[in-house]
Amino acid sequence: MAWRQRPAWANTPAERRIVAVPARARLAGADHPATDVWSYDGMVPGPLVRLRQGEPARLIIENRLNQETTVHWHGIRLPNPMDGVPGLTQPPIKPGESFAYEFTPSDAGTFWYHPHANSLEQLGRGLAGAVIVEEREPVAVDRDLLWLLADWRLNAQGEIAAGFGNRMEAAMSGRVGNTVTLNGSVSKEVPMRAGERVRLRLVNGSLARIMALRFEGHRPVVVAVDGQPCEPHEPKGGRILLGPAMRIDVALDLQGEPGRRYRVVDDFYEGLAYWVTELAYDERPPIRTHPLETPLSLPRNPLPEPDLADAERHELTLQGGMMGGGGMAGMGGMMGGGMMGGMMGMGGGAAWAINGMSMTGDGHAGMEPALTFLRGRSVVLKLRNETAWWHPMHLHGHSMLVLSRNGASVPHRQWQDTVLMAPRDTVEVAFVADNPGDWMLHCHVMDHQMSGLMTVLRVA
Repeated sequence: MAWRQRPAWANTPAERRIVAVPARARLAGADHPATDVWSYDGMVPGPLVRLRQGEPARLIIENRLNQETTVHWHGIRLPNPMDGVPGLTQPPIKPGESFAYEFTPSDAGTFWYHPHANSLEQLGRGLAGAVIVEEREPVAVDRDLLWLLADWRLNAQGEIAAGFGNRMEAAMSGRVGNTVTLNGSVSKEVPMRAGERVRLRLVNGSLARIMALRFEGHRPVVVAVDGQPCEPHEPKGGRILLGPAMRIDVALDLQGEPGRRYRVVDDFYEGLAYWVTELAYDERPPIRTHPLETPLSLPRNPLPEPDLADAERHELTLQGGMMGGGGMAGMGGMMGGGMMGGMMGMGGGAAWAINGMSMTGDGHAGMEPALTFLRGRSVVLKLRNETAWWHPMHLHGHSMLVLSRNGASVPHRQWQDTVLMAPRDTVEVAFVADNPGDWMLHCHVMDHQMSGLMTVLRVA
């Protein structure tokens, strides 16, 4: 079933308490055993948080886990002390304690929340939820649906498999699971009505799984990426490429036949295609005789426009990981530029680097920034992926205008906070460094982040 959205709370301040707590969930469906998970409010995914653009919010997180945690409000441009990185922006929330996150979201769109402490295991055991920041004026669609997609590695007993932080896996594609859920359970169908126009918000909450979604018999139109509206366009080849932590909003005009079913297929990994769910049309006639002709266009958010003629320019090179031939990539400047084979499994944990430097774990006090920008400066970053693996690179506190990929201009004015890079890709992004503080830039394949693919950018 599609997730029924809760109404926004009325006549009260936007204050909410959310509890991180162990729970059980039927991830594989009602016919399968329940799984021990870590949850927000006993739910997987956690409760949908609805906020309004430009209105203050206060979100109190209570920790009933047996370890420290934090919450990162992924993609929301907020003050640095509210960013949820332990040591760097806040003390971690100890078991039995609470922390109040207070911010006013400047951007409408689709965002999500998850821990930034013991990230690999806490996210992998279920701590994730969606945030919808509503536009000031309603958007003209028949329905607004949210699909929070996640994958899990379950053992034969239906429990979450051990082995988080496997060093060999960390140096390759990360912990890809064997069970994909839609809003917390394996999905057989999502009810649809012919003639509807649906705004479908796709969120990839996986640790490492990249998705390439095809909607059989339909032509989805991308209207926002990572919460930021773009020029409406059909995705290349009809496939919606969704890396971990990315969000894509699509307009889906339901022009299928009443009573028919249409599969939504993920075929990113060669030879491993599967269907996520089916769009199940009911038997009723279409709700309108002619499809809507006007494309769905969302109002732009108040993002500062970078001045490309006067921008600082820097290069950040992603290095490391296991190579196709089985050897390790050299990391210039790290450990004297030597090979990393000896570091793996030695407790150091570093498998990756950015410009020769590895930052492992989740964040801690005293992390030295790789780059420092004066507040208000326009910045162009050239990100070079010199590895054999895919990396969704996430910048905290800002959105990035994607300028080019491998020398070719990127169309449709796409702003992103998480940019998916294929092996050997070079991507140029631009932003205005207008949000003061120390901000993480890291790969959102959580194994990669935890084993070194992370740095800090300072806005002074």
